[in-house]
Amino acid sequence: MPDLTPTLLVLSGHDGLCAHLGGCWSAATLAVPATWAGIEQALSGVAVGTAGLAGAAGASVDWAWDLSALQRMDHTGAQLLWNAWGHRWPRQLVLQAHHRAMLERVAQYTTPAPPSAPTLWVDVVRRIGQNLWLLLDHAHAMLRLLGQLLLDVITLARAPQKGPWRDVSGHLYRIGATALPVTALVGFMIGMVLAYLIARQLRQYGANTFIVTILGVALIREIGPILAAILIAGRSGSAMTAQIGVMRVTEELDAMRVMGIAKGFRLVLPRTLAMTLAMPLVAVWTTMAALLGGVWAADTVLGITPSHFFATLPAVVSVGNLWLALCKSLAFGVAIALIACHYGLRVRPDTDSLGRGTTASVVTSITIVLLMDAGFAVIFKNIGL
Repeated sequence: MPDLTPTLLVLSGHDGLCAHLGGCWSAATLAVPATWAGIEQALSGVAVGTAGLAGAAGASVDWAWDLSALQRMDHTGAQLLWNAWGHRWPRQLVLQAHHRAMLERVAQYTTPAPPSAPTLWVDVVRRIGQNLWLLLDHAHAMLRLLGQLLLDVITLARAPQKGPWRDVSGHLYRIGATALPVTALVGFMIGMVLAYLIARQLRQYGANTFIVTILGVALIREIGPILAAILIAGRSGSAMTAQIGVMRVTEELDAMRVMGIAKGFRLVLPRTLAMTLAMPLVAVWTTMAALLGGVWAADTVLGITPSHFFATLPAVVSVGNLWLALCKSLAFGVAIALIACHYGLRVRPDTDSLGRGTTASVVTSITIVLLMDAGFAVIFKNIGL
Protein backbone atom coordinates (compact mmCIF):
# COMPACT_ATOMS: atom_id res chain seq x y z
CA MET A 1 0.00 0.00 0.00
CA PRO A 2 1.56 3.35 -0.99
CA ASP A 3 2.38 5.96 1.66
CA LEU A 4 -0.29 8.68 1.60
CA THR A 5 1.59 11.11 3.87
CA PRO A 6 1.90 14.51 2.14
CA THR A 7 5.51 15.43 1.38
CA LEU A 8 7.35 18.48 0.09
CA LEU A 9 10.93 18.07 -1.18
CA VAL A 10 13.06 20.91 -2.56
CA LEU A 11 15.63 19.92 -5.18
CA SER A 12 18.13 21.98 -7.14
CA GLY A 13 17.96 21.74 -10.94
CA HIS A 14 19.30 23.48 -14.00
CA ASP A 15 16.65 26.19 -13.85
CA GLY A 16 16.90 26.79 -10.12
CA LEU A 17 15.07 25.31 -7.18
CA CYS A 18 12.04 23.07 -7.68
CA ALA A 19 9.55 21.95 -5.05
CA HIS A 20 8.37 18.36 -5.54
CA LEU A 21 5.07 17.39 -3.89
CA GLY A 22 4.04 13.84 -3.19
CA GLY A 23 1.55 11.80 -1.21
CA CYS A 24 -2.07 12.71 -0.58
CA TRP A 25 -2.81 16.42 -0.02
CA SER A 26 -6.35 16.07 1.27
CA ALA A 27 -8.30 17.15 4.32
CA ALA A 28 -8.07 13.66 5.86
CA THR A 29 -4.27 13.47 5.76
CA LEU A 30 -3.62 17.13 6.53
CA ALA A 31 -5.88 16.91 9.60
CA VAL A 32 -3.18 15.00 11.50
CA PRO A 33 -1.60 17.63 13.80
CA ALA A 34 1.99 16.52 13.24
CA THR A 35 1.54 16.39 9.46
CA TRP A 36 -0.16 19.77 9.33
CA ALA A 37 2.58 21.37 11.43
CA GLY A 38 5.30 19.97 9.20
CA ILE A 39 3.66 21.02 5.92
CA GLU A 40 2.77 24.46 7.28
CA GLN A 41 6.33 25.00 8.43
CA ALA A 42 7.68 23.90 5.06
CA LEU A 43 5.35 26.24 3.17
CA SER A 44 5.73 29.20 5.51
CA GLY A 45 8.74 30.65 3.68
CA VAL A 46 7.63 29.81 0.15
CA ALA A 47 6.40 32.62 -2.09
CA VAL A 48 6.56 33.22 -5.79
CA GLY A 49 9.73 35.11 -6.67
CA THR A 50 10.91 35.50 -3.06
CA ALA A 51 13.35 33.74 -0.79
CA GLY A 52 11.86 30.44 0.37
CA LEU A 53 12.91 27.18 1.88
CA ALA A 54 16.36 27.07 0.32
CA GLY A 55 16.83 30.82 0.17
CA ALA A 56 17.78 31.31 3.76
CA ALA A 57 21.11 32.72 2.62
CA GLY A 58 19.29 35.79 1.35
CA ALA A 59 19.24 35.18 -2.43
CA SER A 60 15.93 35.65 -4.23
CA VAL A 61 14.58 32.36 -5.59
CA ASP A 62 12.01 31.98 -8.36
CA TRP A 63 10.39 28.69 -7.49
CA ALA A 64 9.31 25.89 -9.83
CA TRP A 65 6.74 23.38 -8.70
CA ASP A 66 6.31 19.73 -9.68
CA LEU A 67 2.99 18.21 -8.64
CA SER A 68 3.09 15.25 -11.02
CA ALA A 69 3.77 12.75 -8.20
CA LEU A 70 0.69 13.79 -6.20
CA GLN A 71 -1.65 10.84 -5.67
CA ARG A 72 -4.64 12.92 -4.58
CA MET A 73 -5.46 16.56 -3.87
CA ASP A 74 -8.77 18.05 -2.75
CA HIS A 75 -9.87 21.64 -2.13
CA THR A 76 -8.07 21.79 1.24
CA GLY A 77 -4.69 20.93 -0.27
CA ALA A 78 -5.31 23.18 -3.27
CA GLN A 79 -6.22 26.11 -1.02
CA LEU A 80 -3.11 25.52 1.08
CA LEU A 81 -0.91 25.62 -2.02
CA TRP A 82 -2.68 28.65 -3.49
CA ASN A 83 -2.14 30.58 -0.27
CA ALA A 84 1.53 29.56 -0.21
CA TRP A 85 1.90 30.85 -3.77
CA GLY A 86 0.58 34.24 -2.72
CA HIS A 87 -2.55 33.84 -4.91
CA ARG A 88 -0.38 33.78 -8.09
CA TRP A 89 0.66 31.00 -10.42
CA PRO A 90 4.31 29.87 -10.21
CA ARG A 91 6.80 30.50 -13.02
CA GLN A 92 6.92 26.79 -13.87
CA LEU A 93 4.28 24.28 -12.83
CA VAL A 94 4.05 20.58 -13.71
CA LEU A 95 0.87 18.80 -12.65
CA GLN A 96 -1.90 16.52 -13.80
CA ALA A 97 -4.97 17.85 -15.59
CA HIS A 98 -7.48 17.13 -12.80
CA HIS A 99 -5.17 18.79 -10.25
CA ARG A 100 -4.93 21.87 -12.47
CA ALA A 101 -8.73 22.00 -12.65
CA MET A 102 -8.87 21.85 -8.86
CA LEU A 103 -6.36 24.70 -8.50
CA GLU A 104 -8.12 26.81 -11.12
CA ARG A 105 -11.40 26.41 -9.27
CA VAL A 106 -9.78 27.44 -5.99
CA ALA A 107 -8.10 30.42 -7.70
CA GLN A 108 -11.42 31.49 -9.21
CA TYR A 109 -13.35 31.56 -5.93
CA THR A 110 -10.61 32.78 -3.60
CA THR A 111 -10.97 36.44 -2.77
CA PRO A 112 -7.63 38.08 -2.03
CA ALA A 113 -7.39 39.93 1.25
CA PRO A 114 -7.65 43.69 0.75
CA PRO A 115 -4.41 45.52 1.43
CA SER A 116 -4.33 47.27 4.76
CA ALA A 117 -4.36 50.99 4.20
CA PRO A 118 -1.76 52.90 6.18
CA THR A 119 -3.03 55.12 8.96
CA LEU A 120 -2.78 58.69 7.80
CA TRP A 121 -3.07 61.86 9.80
CA VAL A 122 -6.32 62.55 7.97
CA ASP A 123 -7.81 59.37 9.45
CA VAL A 124 -6.67 60.39 12.93
CA VAL A 125 -8.22 63.84 12.55
CA ARG A 126 -11.44 62.29 11.19
CA ARG A 127 -11.63 59.90 14.14
CA ILE A 128 -11.11 62.73 16.62
CA GLY A 129 -13.79 64.76 14.85
CA GLN A 130 -16.24 61.87 15.02
CA ASN A 131 -15.66 61.51 18.77
CA LEU A 132 -16.07 65.25 19.31
CA TRP A 133 -19.27 65.24 17.26
CA LEU A 134 -20.61 62.35 19.35
CA LEU A 135 -19.71 64.24 22.54
CA LEU A 136 -21.54 67.34 21.29
CA ASP A 137 -24.54 65.20 20.40
CA HIS A 138 -24.65 63.79 23.94
CA ALA A 139 -24.26 67.28 25.43
CA HIS A 140 -27.08 68.63 23.24
CA ALA A 141 -29.38 65.76 24.21
CA MET A 142 -28.56 66.22 27.91
CA LEU A 143 -29.29 69.95 27.67
CA ARG A 144 -32.65 69.24 26.06
CA LEU A 145 -33.43 66.67 28.76
CA LEU A 146 -32.51 69.14 31.51
CA GLY A 147 -34.65 71.86 29.94
CA GLN A 148 -37.61 69.50 29.63
CA LEU A 149 -37.12 68.48 33.27
CA LEU A 150 -37.30 72.13 34.38
CA LEU A 151 -40.52 72.61 32.40
CA ASP A 152 -41.98 69.46 33.96
CA VAL A 153 -41.07 70.70 37.44
CA ILE A 154 -42.89 73.97 36.74
CA THR A 155 -45.90 72.01 35.49
CA LEU A 156 -45.83 69.87 38.64
CA ALA A 157 -45.63 72.96 40.86
CA ARG A 158 -48.69 74.46 39.15
CA ALA A 159 -50.80 71.30 39.47
CA PRO A 160 -49.26 69.04 42.13
CA GLN A 161 -52.43 66.95 42.38
CA LYS A 162 -51.80 65.68 38.83
CA GLY A 163 -48.22 64.65 39.54
CA PRO A 164 -46.97 61.05 39.18
CA TRP A 165 -46.62 60.60 42.93
CA ARG A 166 -47.24 56.85 42.84
CA ASP A 167 -44.28 56.45 40.50
CA VAL A 168 -42.16 58.70 42.72
CA SER A 169 -42.94 56.63 45.81
CA GLY A 170 -42.20 53.38 44.01
CA HIS A 171 -38.86 54.61 42.70
CA LEU A 172 -38.04 56.10 46.10
CA TYR A 173 -38.52 52.70 47.71
CA ARG A 174 -36.45 50.88 45.09
CA ILE A 175 -33.67 53.47 45.06
CA GLY A 176 -33.49 54.22 48.78
CA ALA A 177 -34.99 51.54 51.02
CA THR A 178 -33.72 48.51 49.11
CA ALA A 179 -30.20 50.00 48.92
CA LEU A 180 -29.78 50.41 52.70
CA PRO A 181 -28.32 46.94 53.46
CA VAL A 182 -25.57 47.01 50.82
CA THR A 183 -24.63 50.65 51.47
CA ALA A 184 -24.46 50.00 55.23
CA LEU A 185 -22.24 46.95 54.76
CA VAL A 186 -19.86 48.68 52.35
CA GLY A 187 -19.79 51.85 54.45
CA PHE A 188 -19.02 49.91 57.65
CA MET A 189 -16.15 48.03 55.98
CA ILE A 190 -14.70 51.20 54.44
CA GLY A 191 -14.82 53.04 57.75
CA MET A 192 -13.21 50.12 59.58
CA VAL A 193 -10.39 49.76 57.07
CA LEU A 194 -9.76 53.50 56.97
CA ALA A 195 -9.61 53.69 60.77
CA TYR A 196 -7.15 50.79 60.92
CA LEU A 197 -4.83 52.47 58.43
CA ILE A 198 -5.02 55.85 60.14
CA ALA A 199 -4.57 54.37 63.62
CA ARG A 200 -1.38 52.62 62.56
CA GLN A 201 0.21 55.96 61.64
CA LEU A 202 -1.19 58.03 64.53
CA ARG A 203 0.01 55.53 67.12
CA GLN A 204 3.62 56.12 66.07
CA TYR A 205 3.37 59.81 67.03
CA GLY A 206 1.11 59.47 70.06
CA ALA A 207 -1.70 61.41 68.33
CA ASN A 208 -4.45 58.89 68.93
CA THR A 209 -7.18 61.48 69.58
CA PHE A 210 -6.79 63.00 66.12
CA ILE A 211 -8.46 59.94 64.60
CA VAL A 212 -11.81 61.49 65.52
CA THR A 213 -11.08 64.60 63.45
CA ILE A 214 -9.65 62.72 60.49
CA LEU A 215 -12.42 60.15 60.33
CA GLY A 216 -15.14 62.72 60.93
CA VAL A 217 -14.07 65.10 58.17
CA ALA A 218 -13.13 62.37 55.68
CA LEU A 219 -16.27 60.29 56.10
CA ILE A 220 -18.85 63.06 56.53
CA ARG A 221 -17.48 65.46 53.93
CA GLU A 222 -16.14 63.19 51.18
CA ILE A 223 -16.22 59.42 51.50
CA GLY A 224 -19.82 59.02 52.65
CA PRO A 225 -21.48 60.97 49.78
CA ILE A 226 -19.05 59.64 47.16
CA LEU A 227 -19.46 56.03 48.26
CA ALA A 228 -23.25 56.31 48.32
CA ALA A 229 -23.31 57.96 44.88
CA ILE A 230 -21.10 55.28 43.31
CA LEU A 231 -23.17 52.46 44.78
CA ILE A 232 -26.45 54.07 43.72
CA ALA A 233 -25.09 54.78 40.22
CA GLY A 234 -24.06 51.16 39.76
CA ARG A 235 -27.18 49.74 41.35
CA SER A 236 -30.12 52.06 40.66
CA GLY A 237 -28.75 54.10 37.75
CA SER A 238 -28.17 50.98 35.69
CA ALA A 239 -31.66 49.75 36.58
CA MET A 240 -33.18 53.02 35.35
CA THR A 241 -31.33 52.79 32.04
CA ALA A 242 -32.34 49.14 31.60
CA GLN A 243 -36.00 49.87 32.40
CA ILE A 244 -36.30 52.66 29.86
CA GLY A 245 -34.21 50.71 27.35
CA VAL A 246 -36.51 47.71 27.62
CA MET A 247 -39.44 50.03 27.00
CA ARG A 248 -37.71 51.04 23.78
CA VAL A 249 -37.11 47.43 22.78
CA THR A 250 -40.72 46.46 23.48
CA GLU A 251 -41.98 49.62 21.69
CA GLU A 252 -43.69 50.98 24.81
CA LEU A 253 -42.10 54.39 24.21
CA ASP A 254 -43.63 54.46 20.73
CA ALA A 255 -47.00 53.56 22.23
CA MET A 256 -46.67 56.43 24.75
CA ARG A 257 -45.94 58.87 21.91
CA VAL A 258 -48.97 57.64 19.96
CA MET A 259 -51.22 58.06 23.02
CA GLY A 260 -49.83 61.55 23.68
CA ILE A 261 -48.17 60.71 27.02
CA ALA A 262 -45.15 62.91 27.72
CA LYS A 263 -42.05 60.79 28.29
CA GLY A 264 -40.37 63.46 30.39
CA PHE A 265 -43.29 63.90 32.79
CA ARG A 266 -44.00 60.17 33.19
CA LEU A 267 -40.50 58.68 33.02
CA VAL A 268 -37.77 61.25 33.71
CA LEU A 269 -39.46 63.43 36.32
CA PRO A 270 -40.47 60.65 38.79
CA ARG A 271 -37.04 59.02 38.64
CA THR A 272 -35.22 62.32 39.09
CA LEU A 273 -37.38 63.38 42.04
CA ALA A 274 -36.96 59.99 43.70
CA MET A 275 -33.20 59.97 43.15
CA THR A 276 -32.87 63.55 44.43
CA LEU A 277 -34.78 62.72 47.60
CA ALA A 278 -33.09 59.38 48.21
CA MET A 279 -29.45 60.35 47.65
CA PRO A 280 -29.01 62.62 50.75
CA LEU A 281 -30.73 60.03 52.95
CA VAL A 282 -28.62 57.18 51.60
CA ALA A 283 -25.49 59.33 51.96
CA VAL A 284 -26.25 60.04 55.63
CA TRP A 285 -27.01 56.35 56.21
CA THR A 286 -23.73 55.30 54.55
CA THR A 287 -21.78 57.89 56.54
CA MET A 288 -23.29 56.65 59.81
CA ALA A 289 -22.37 53.07 58.97
CA ALA A 290 -18.83 54.15 58.06
CA LEU A 291 -18.52 56.06 61.34
CA LEU A 292 -19.64 52.99 63.26
CA GLY A 293 -16.98 50.94 61.50
CA GLY A 294 -14.39 53.58 62.30
CA VAL A 295 -15.50 53.72 65.94
CA TRP A 296 -15.22 49.97 66.29
CA ALA A 297 -11.71 49.95 64.79
CA ALA A 298 -10.60 52.93 66.89
CA ASP A 299 -11.84 51.22 70.05
CA THR A 300 -10.06 47.99 69.10
CA VAL A 301 -6.72 49.45 68.03
CA LEU A 302 -6.35 52.72 69.97
CA GLY A 303 -8.70 52.14 72.90
CA ILE A 304 -10.86 55.19 72.09
CA THR A 305 -14.30 54.37 73.43
CA PRO A 306 -17.46 55.04 71.40
CA SER A 307 -18.74 57.49 74.02
CA HIS A 308 -15.55 59.56 73.78
CA PHE A 309 -15.63 59.40 69.98
CA PHE A 310 -19.19 60.68 69.61
CA ALA A 311 -18.74 63.25 72.38
CA THR A 312 -15.67 64.70 70.64
CA LEU A 313 -17.00 64.51 67.07
CA PRO A 314 -19.32 67.63 67.17
CA ALA A 315 -16.52 69.75 68.62
CA VAL A 316 -13.88 68.88 66.03
CA VAL A 317 -16.06 68.56 62.90
CA SER A 318 -18.00 71.63 61.81
CA VAL A 319 -21.65 71.26 60.89
CA GLY A 320 -20.79 72.92 57.59
CA ASN A 321 -19.27 69.63 56.43
CA LEU A 322 -22.63 67.92 56.88
CA TRP A 323 -24.53 70.61 54.93
CA LEU A 324 -21.93 70.46 52.16
CA ALA A 325 -22.30 66.66 52.01
CA LEU A 326 -26.08 66.96 51.74
CA CYS A 327 -25.84 69.55 48.95
CA LYS A 328 -23.35 67.38 47.06
CA SER A 329 -25.64 64.38 47.42
CA LEU A 330 -28.54 66.35 45.93
CA ALA A 331 -26.40 67.30 42.93
CA PHE A 332 -25.16 63.71 42.57
CA GLY A 333 -28.72 62.41 42.59
CA VAL A 334 -29.86 64.77 39.83
CA ALA A 335 -26.79 63.97 37.70
CA ILE A 336 -27.16 60.19 38.08
CA ALA A 337 -30.88 60.25 37.27
CA LEU A 338 -30.43 62.46 34.20
CA ILE A 339 -27.56 60.36 32.84
CA ALA A 340 -29.48 57.12 33.42
CA CYS A 341 -32.59 58.45 31.66
CA HIS A 342 -30.49 59.97 28.86
CA TYR A 343 -28.83 56.67 27.97
CA GLY A 344 -32.09 54.78 28.42
CA LEU A 345 -33.88 57.01 25.92
CA ARG A 346 -31.02 56.61 23.42
CA VAL A 347 -31.24 52.80 23.39
CA ARG A 348 -32.12 51.40 19.99
CA PRO A 349 -34.62 48.49 19.69
CA ASP A 350 -32.05 45.69 20.00
CA THR A 351 -30.49 43.87 22.94
CA ASP A 352 -26.91 44.78 22.02
CA SER A 353 -27.69 48.49 22.24
CA LEU A 354 -29.41 47.88 25.58
CA GLY A 355 -26.28 46.30 27.07
CA ARG A 356 -23.97 49.00 25.71
CA GLY A 357 -26.29 51.75 26.93
CA THR A 358 -26.46 50.33 30.45
CA THR A 359 -22.67 50.01 30.63
CA ALA A 360 -22.15 53.54 29.31
CA SER A 361 -24.67 54.88 31.81
CA VAL A 362 -22.84 53.42 34.82
CA VAL A 363 -19.38 54.46 33.63
CA THR A 364 -20.50 57.99 32.75
CA SER A 365 -22.39 58.43 36.03
CA ILE A 366 -19.42 57.40 38.17
CA THR A 367 -17.05 59.60 36.13
CA ILE A 368 -19.34 62.64 36.37
CA VAL A 369 -19.80 62.10 40.11
CA LEU A 370 -16.04 62.07 40.67
CA LEU A 371 -15.57 65.19 38.51
CA MET A 372 -18.37 67.00 40.36
CA ASP A 373 -16.85 66.05 43.70
CA ALA A 374 -13.49 67.46 42.59
CA GLY A 375 -15.23 70.68 41.59
CA PHE A 376 -17.04 70.90 44.93
CA ALA A 377 -13.74 70.32 46.77
CA VAL A 378 -12.10 73.24 44.95
CA ILE A 379 -15.04 75.64 45.16
CA PHE A 380 -15.93 74.98 48.83
CA LYS A 381 -12.42 74.43 50.16
CA ASN A 382 -12.90 77.10 52.86
CA ILE A 383 -16.20 75.73 54.19
CA GLY A 384 -16.16 73.44 57.21
CA LEU A 385 -12.36 73.19 57.41
